[in-house]
Amino acid sequence: MDALVERLHAICDAQPFRTSWYLKDLATGREADRDGDVPVPSASVRKTSIMMAALRAVHEGRLRLDEPCTIEARLQKDVMSGTYRYMTPGCVIPLRDAIVNMIITSDNVCTQIVLERLDTEALNAWCRGIGMAHTRHGPKIPPLGLAYDHPVEQTAFTTPRDQGLLLDLILRGAQGDAAAAAERLGCSEALCRLGLDILTWQQHRTMIPALLPYATKVANKTGRGRRGRMDAGIVFRGERPAYLLAAFTDFVPETMPDGLPGHAAAFATIARLSRACWEAIGA
Repeated sequence: MDALVERLHAICDAQPFRTSWYLKDLATGREADRDGDVPVPSASVRKTSIMMAALRAVHEGRLRLDEPCTIEARLQKDVMSGTYRYMTPGCVIPLRDAIVNMIITSDNVCTQIVLERLDTEALNAWCRGIGMAHTRHGPKIPPLGLAYDHPVEQTAFTTPRDQGLLLDLILRGAQGDAAAAAERLGCSEALCRLGLDILTWQQHRTMIPALLPYATKVANKTGRGRRGRMDAGIVFRGERPAYLLAAFTDFVPETMPDGLPGHAAAFATIARLSRACWEAIGA
């Protein structure tokens, strides 16, 4: 782990932007981080916690996965991610499919549908209650026109360690750890498995999975913010969880010194972090 951590720091140090991360070797339980407790904009990585809070409400009988949800024109206004912004208003899908699209295409029409069925303050209290002490949900979707150097408090924020904790709880719950599933997440084992499955259906594969062998199983949620790109996920070897990585780039320049887009460097940095973990853990 020490040699791996040194390699991860070197990958980050080579870039002119900030990169923070949290890593857990899921076989040994060893952990490491780089600014793992420093709050950063969460962007769409926060949707994993929204999904699990919604599944908790399903477990408690306050929501139903088959509840019909209507795609409304008002929900399509100012939306910058996903596919349902282009669909004909009036389309009806079940809540389950809204949750799925919120995660796998980061659809912000579907995100609003889910969030309108949750109370934001209750969602924040739930995050704190499971141990995500430095995570806060704000507006349903990010406001347009955010400045490049906007304060972290102006939108939703989290930390790499908070996201790692959440993913670890989902995994343990899906594997039958009743304490993780019931006492902390408030979900059944079956709903934890559903949450984990949904994360493995992720369509955006430009970061944690990008440099891994084709068809590697990864349960992850990506994010795109004004200040950077981010990804948090669990990487498997076959069906065995190998490592958990949450990585956030911040203050990524529009254009890098070599003239290439900053977002491409952010993608590549997180992909290289994951590749280094793949080569060092569980091989």
